[in-house]
Amino acid sequence: MSTKSKQSGKQHPICVIGAGHVGLVAAACFAEMGNNVVCVDNDKKKIEGLKKKNMPFYEPGLEPLVKKNMSKKRLRFSSSLSGSLRSSEVVFIAVGTPPQADGSADLTALEHVARNVADALDSYKLIVEKSTVPVQTGLKIKETISRYRTKEGKFDVASNPEFLREGKAVYDFFHPDRIVLGVESAKAERILKDIYHGFKAPIVVTSLVTAELIKHASNSFLAMKISYMNAVARVCDLSGAQVEKVAQAMGYDRRIGKEFLRSGIGYGGFCFPKDVEAFQYISGKLGYEFRLLREVKAINDGQPVFFLNKIREHLWVLKGKRIAVWGLSFKPDTDDMRFAPSVPLIGELLAEGARVYAYDPQAAKEARQVFKDVLSPKGNFVLCKTAEEAASRADCLCLLTEWEEFRTADWNRVKRKMAYPLLADGRNMLDPGQVKQCGFHYIGIGRKG
Repeated sequence: MSTKSKQSGKQHPICVIGAGHVGLVAAACFAEMGNNVVCVDNDKKKIEGLKKKNMPFYEPGLEPLVKKNMSKKRLRFSSSLSGSLRSSEVVFIAVGTPPQADGSADLTALEHVARNVADALDSYKLIVEKSTVPVQTGLKIKETISRYRTKEGKFDVASNPEFLREGKAVYDFFHPDRIVLGVESAKAERILKDIYHGFKAPIVVTSLVTAELIKHASNSFLAMKISYMNAVARVCDLSGAQVEKVAQAMGYDRRIGKEFLRSGIGYGGFCFPKDVEAFQYISGKLGYEFRLLREVKAINDGQPVFFLNKIREHLWVLKGKRIAVWGLSFKPDTDDMRFAPSVPLIGELLAEGARVYAYDPQAAKEARQVFKDVLSPKGNFVLCKTAEEAASRADCLCLLTEWEEFRTADWNRVKRKMAYPLLADGRNMLDPGQVKQCGFHYIGIGRKG
């Protein structure tokens, strides 16, 4: 990855608040562009680990970027929010906005940051939302800072939503499809354009509320495409049609595009599920019932059960059956299991008395937390160290994440290790004909086995 053409224009001291999947990537990449960056998080254990160059999560390309810029003294980490704010001009907020029971976003951390900014406002600050937030949140940040500031330091609030894919976040940062800047002043626009100087992507400059809405509208639309194709896949299953050929033909239409037309057991991760719910909640609060998004969520939530029913048709009784699960993270090249389809599917299997032997190349640590109540070497859920160990003596092998390691497996060898060669491909990642030649009974989604 070349970043030589991605150097910022005029340098600005930057504070990134939040060392999660958004904040840590942003901090490392801003530093790579030549800026002096401090990344702040209230998790002292995480900060101490980062100071020792230990990554809190897996993201390809991130660790060398962090180590390089720490060595060059352009990137440092702190748990002191007030001190970091005072030494910075531009403050990117990348704290968590987790979903609440009603679908709304919990903005407690965001308000806490705004109060701290108010206390530290001794000179001009540009406060930039990086977190995904409900439309009109920026106005509340502005109102909170104005209400609680003790000095007359000037400030602007802006929105610069991120569009990073987990597993490709570093690449996406330096090669964005577009850069969205929601600003209320010429000064804020100039500073943000300085920071993104050298990027070839189109820059969309708009109002604060429009920028906030762009993120929710974008993620919800992508989730809708996935759910649409999963609904089409069900029709394909019932009619004998092939969903890949349907998607291929649709994708050639430039008005539709080829991306996000793959059927499977559903989308996961932290962004799509919470953003669909949040956008639906926000729309309802504003007076519009976004029923389309309700159906998008319903289709996605139903995919693991739909997949399980297909397995049950082959195995009849699941109680006592040994089920291998390859893939726990919601997508490859990440260890993130938040809202991963593997979680409800494994929960259903365990509820029916199946014994689950699971393996993931990166998500074992996360899985120990997610399944800590059922994890036991002698229990019904076991984490395995290798894919072959998980498949050994299994009555069914479920593919739930598209890791390259699974795509290139020696299927003849895997088949010999299984008690019954049933292969349930939850991502339609394999060639059914190829694995059937190895002796497998194949289950896909919207495709002939």
